[in-house]
Amino acid sequence: MPKVEGLRKTFRGPSGMVSALSGAALSVAPGEFVAVQGPSGCGKTTLLLAAGGLLPPDSGSVQVDGQEVYALPAAARARLRAERIGFVFQQFHLVPYLSVLDNILAAAMALPAGTDRQFPNSRKLVSVPAGAAQARALELAQQFGLETRLGHVPAQLSTGERQRTALARALLNRPKLILADEPTGNLDAENARVVLASLSHFARSGGAVLLVTHDQAAAECAGRRLRFKDSKLEGEA
Repeated sequence: MPKVEGLRKTFRGPSGMVSALSGAALSVAPGEFVAVQGPSGCGKTTLLLAAGGLLPPDSGSVQVDGQEVYALPAAARARLRAERIGFVFQQFHLVPYLSVLDNILAAAMALPAGTDRQFPNSRKLVSVPAGAAQARALELAQQFGLETRLGHVPAQLSTGERQRTALARALLNRPKLILADEPTGNLDAENARVVLASLSHFARSGGAVLLVTHDQAAAECAGRRLRFKDSKLEGEA
């Protein structure tokens, strides 16, 4: 969880086909924090998106919990992502017209057996599973120091608050795996520390973390570091 083998992916560029992945192989065990380092444009994000079921490779295998991800129908693949994977991106990808609370709760929308409810601070309906999604969201908001910002939209937040909101969203459904793409790239030192400490805690609690970064300080928080160069993983960094 996850396990990728022989991944290959090419894209068409201005001067022809460009290889982003050339037979990449990687596995991350429960309780493990793995960082993949490399310069911008080397294929790190492509690897992460393929491992998360968001970008089909040209060839190779991607398994999560033993399931072949790209053998699943699109709806089943979306459900697997919602139930088992949390994503954290450098650009946050928050919904600009939703409040902090509803951005966190947005992760519950893809879960099955939802119940439509109207939440405060938003005019949108949020589909939540039977149970305590809102209580979980409020718990995470407090954990990340967002309890006074629940009614604010992303434009009213600091950069650090946006990333903490994104991290809370990633954790809402209690995933088994977090995939993080340069999560500290836009953050100051203190907010970067909070994000990395949270990822480390998630791994110590039995989750799996795959971080891709060009930031040496972020990579040093991982228990295992790999180097990505010229579309290939080259072993320990």
